[in-house]
Amino acid sequence: MIRAALFVLLSLPYGTRVRLSALLMSRIVSPLAGYDVRIRKNLKLIVPDMQQAEVDHIVRTVPANLGRTLAELYSGPDFVNRVACETLQGQGVAALDEAHRTGRPVMLVTGHIGNYDAVRGMLTRRGYRVGGLYREMENPFFNRHYVAAISRIGTPLFPRGRKGLANMVRFLKSGGMVGLVLDQHVRDGARLTFMGRDALTALSAAEMALRYNALVVPTYGIRRPDGGFDLIIEAPIPHCAPEVMTQALNDSLEARVRTNMDQWLWTHRRWKPAARRSKKLLGEVGDETPTKPPKPVSKR
Repeated sequence: MIRAALFVLLSLPYGTRVRLSALLMSRIVSPLAGYDVRIRKNLKLIVPDMQQAEVDHIVRTVPANLGRTLAELYSGPDFVNRVACETLQGQGVAALDEAHRTGRPVMLVTGHIGNYDAVRGMLTRRGYRVGGLYREMENPFFNRHYVAAISRIGTPLFPRGRKGLANMVRFLKSGGMVGLVLDQHVRDGARLTFMGRDALTALSAAEMALRYNALVVPTYGIRRPDGGFDLIIEAPIPHCAPEVMTQALNDSLEARVRTNMDQWLWTHRRWKPAARRSKKLLGEVGDETPTKPPKPVSKR
């Protein structure tokens, strides 16, 4: 069904398909999928004093941003042509150019804010060797469709897992740049903080940077009201302990989220342990797995 909807959307002019995708995601998909409820729960956990009008605004605009991003990712060359007209900005631009010139590996770390692939598309158009790490979807039929779509923004792409990791390491060691997102819950991640709460976070970007002497650069594609993007390259994260480097990446993203609350993907279950503790304290019923009843005691 999603592939059929995307086929129809892609038959429309670029601007129309992006606007229509935002409308459908915000008004139809989000309520049906339960995104509205999850956004409200996350906002209550992180910013409990937020005014109701602002909460309602974010509940509408976050799914709309997701819809725009989906249409953009599936628009391949059209999307890249638009971000290619933007200018890279930020304190890390010179360091990124130097790494490209000298062939030093680079980890481009971002989060699900604005359009997380905008910087990759722009750098690819400028001739930078930029790969992307992605998580395969459970549905193979749709996963093939999705990978084919994001490949039109740039290649190579590396699926999470042993094979993808091996190929990504070879690419890095050859002087490539790899883009990845860091703001998803990882069960075996380090207990760091994000938005003032405990958040299990993968240390892989920092660990690989230390192992292969790669530059670690926070990057963001933040939307502007005119439909364009601010493509931001922040100052590189200094090499030190992986936990310290990763916390710095979390802090960088947090600062971007707090100034662009309606562009971050509040539908994520980012604070699972913290959310469970809060629900127990408040006596709420949420996403936890129900406790299984005790097994009956044997009469033997």
